[in-house]
Amino acid sequence: MSNSIFDRDRLGEPVSSKDPDYREIEAVILEAQKIIAKMNASYLERDEIRALFSQLTGKEVPESIRIMPPFYTDFGRNITVGNNVFINHCCEFMDRGGITIEDDVFIGPKVNLITINHAINPYERHVTICKPIHICKRVWIGAGVNVMPGVTIGENSIVSAGAVVTKDVPPNTIVAGIPAKVIKEIPEESTKQ
Repeated sequence: MSNSIFDRDRLGEPVSSKDPDYREIEAVILEAQKIIAKMNASYLERDEIRALFSQLTGKEVPESIRIMPPFYTDFGRNITVGNNVFINHCCEFMDRGGITIEDDVFIGPKVNLITINHAINPYERHVTICKPIHICKRVWIGAGVNVMPGVTIGENSIVSAGAVVTKDVPPNTIVAGIPAKVIKEIPEESTKQ
């Protein structure tokens, strides 16, 4: 089993910026900044954006993905997307903990997916702890939503604009507020094709 700094980071172990291996993380961060600078610098065709996003994630992304720049990330390598995903403009994906987005997901503008947190102790703030975010099939995330570390959003659910999601969202529900709470269930007949 590998014990690389990347593995420790993805497993949620505390990682210090003072760790001698941290420069490996910094190298990926710097490469990501170069790629998103290209992505956000001028108008690009859909295939050009997809190619840069594939380079950013280190894996080929589906042709059906649609991303509206500008797009921001702190890492990029830990983003996985399914088919027919739409990401609107001005989204920030802090993905060191891993972000998985399944098929047919719509993400509104100015959405923040945050998988990283800092230690509570003020003298240890250089230490980060990551937890993954998982967005299941057919989720719609409204404008200006913040999704916090460790959250799973269940199939077919809707996260209302401006919500702050701190806990898992059950499938087939609509959540809203700060912190987000279930305000409505989506009728079963609405979830069938």
